[in-house]
Amino acid sequence: MQINAGHIKELEDEAVFVVREAAAQFENKTILFSGGKDSAVLVHVARKAFWPAAVPFSLLHIDTGHNFEETLRFRNETATACGCELIVAKVQDSIDRGRVADEHGINASRNRAQSVTLLDAIAEYGIDAAIGGGRRDEEKARAKERFFSHRDGFGQWDPKNQRPELWNIFNGRKNIGEHFRIFPIGNWTELDVWQYIMMENIRLPSLYFSHKRKIFCRGGVYLAYADFMKLKPSEEIFEANVRCRTVGDITCTGLTISTAASVKEIIAETAASRVTERGGRYDDKRSEAAMEDRKREGYF
Repeated sequence: MQINAGHIKELEDEAVFVVREAAAQFENKTILFSGGKDSAVLVHVARKAFWPAAVPFSLLHIDTGHNFEETLRFRNETATACGCELIVAKVQDSIDRGRVADEHGINASRNRAQSVTLLDAIAEYGIDAAIGGGRRDEEKARAKERFFSHRDGFGQWDPKNQRPELWNIFNGRKNIGEHFRIFPIGNWTELDVWQYIMMENIRLPSLYFSHKRKIFCRGGVYLAYADFMKLKPSEEIFEANVRCRTVGDITCTGLTISTAASVKEIIAETAASRVTERGGRYDDKRSEAAMEDRKREGYF
């Protein structure tokens, strides 16, 4: 598949403009770094936007305690390489303080608990702009986001009360205690991201490339097996060659059966896929409006 370099360059220019606007309008900025491909692209764009100066953002990672080891290694390596301060906020600390309750049972996940941990970290560090790698093509709730997405004093998102962004003029005015989520690559697609990764030779965690892993199937979704996970009597563990299309908590990150071991092969596979990127996210299957409900509570 031939890459439309002109199209990708236009997307990069747009993302650079948004990142620079965020740096100009806000005082305490951070990049929400999950260790996934979109946040890796975001860091790369930020480095290009301010080169040869240092990136004027910290990196904020919400650690559920159930992350892939590959993600944590990549997070630490990225922070070191870009010279950014790394802030790690742990869901376990929120549980210990009684801020959230840990889920139990077969379908237990800490994914929803991340919202409280994130909002507490934003308040603790006085963050007024949290820059994320969310894209409008991922999910219908994400499609409602602006580049500058306002959050009220409780960290909540109201999709019906967002500022217009005519002629790329962004309104970052806010009251004390409010903040913004910034989405520089909101107009990119999954295929755009992978083509940009190939053009710019961006490093990614090995999870994105085909590898052998112990997995099991739940509700039509392949999940990685970890020792702390409980299985239903009908669920069996087996090994297969898989890769991730999106990376998050182990309990909800769906895996794709795949032999794609290079960026070029992933681009070809993505172009032919008829399943959405988040179609394999187990947490999105909890309800029809699962993502929007979490976003209203303060989720990414």
